[in-house]
Amino acid sequence: MNSRPIDEDKLRSFSGTVWGYKQGEMVSLMIQIGDRLGIYKALYNAGPVTAGELAAKTQLKERWLFEWLRGQAAARILEYHGEDRFELSPEGAMVLSDEENSLSFAAGAFSGGTPPETVDKIVDAFRTGVGLSYEDLGPNAAHRTERMLGPWTKQEFVPRIIPALEGVKGKLESGAVAADVGCGGGIALTAMAGAYPNSEFHGYDPSSHAITRCQQKVDEQGLDNVKLFVAGGESLPADPTYDFLITFDCIHDMTRPGEVISAIRRSLKNDGTWLIKDIRSHPDFEENLRNPFLAMFYGFSVSACMSSALSEPGGAGLGTLGFNPSVARQMVTEAGFSSFTEHDFDDPSNLYYEAKP
Repeated sequence: MNSRPIDEDKLRSFSGTVWGYKQGEMVSLMIQIGDRLGIYKALYNAGPVTAGELAAKTQLKERWLFEWLRGQAAARILEYHGEDRFELSPEGAMVLSDEENSLSFAAGAFSGGTPPETVDKIVDAFRTGVGLSYEDLGPNAAHRTERMLGPWTKQEFVPRIIPALEGVKGKLESGAVAADVGCGGGIALTAMAGAYPNSEFHGYDPSSHAITRCQQKVDEQGLDNVKLFVAGGESLPADPTYDFLITFDCIHDMTRPGEVISAIRRSLKNDGTWLIKDIRSHPDFEENLRNPFLAMFYGFSVSACMSSALSEPGGAGLGTLGFNPSVARQMVTEAGFSSFTEHDFDDPSNLYYEAKP
């Protein structure tokens, strides 16, 4: 029993904080529903609408939409104009409906909670110390990751980031061999393959679910310059093969990132370039506490990133925030790279590192 006296004001405040997270869980579910049913897209530029008008536009049931609309207004997601008329603001549309053109799009992050059976396995991991790989986490993990990270990659990678790397754009235009290690659903890989048809692109990912999604994109886009491998970075060729190689948001997920980085060094040509994208973070926890979304990142880590990084006995377990610039520079240098350059492309969640042999 706690011997400290109870401060009633602090008790009410703490209770409100905890229940606020439960409210967030429910609002998250409503955002997922709105995204899946295309309701936000229907509200885009529609002005203030009633549930009946929205039902006519979407062919969904008015009573269900009415309850959903009121809940969204209560969450301050929709603007309420009185007389049960609701509106998605232009700023709200950038975040919730415009997936193709807005770098602020976020609805893709709300693609479903963690299934109960996965929660059971995570709970067990606290006892065993061994987490779940992305293969174990299933298709939903690959889909959610793709939609969370996709808008920035689709809109910024080819037109802005590749031209900022020394000599890379010219090589890809002329004809190079490139690889995406931890390619996931293949957004970056297919973007490169479509933009640079003279080059050949290899995608590596240990998750068969991710590679299946990637293959679907390759087939849909009719790309004939892509080869895919259900394999981790350890399986890269032992001889210098690649002119350009990327790892996006995945080094911190790996059980043995040091081995993968060494494999990347061996497979990269002497004049090649490795582009790393990873989470913005600092070595000091107190400095990280300034990030208003830090708790979310640690939740991602326990449920996915660190879990993956500990999915084999002896895994490194870096986790979501573990590959900060200091760690990245040290590990890359130890693997034999002579050049390490940090880039900030105004990506709110990530930094980029350019490494050369």
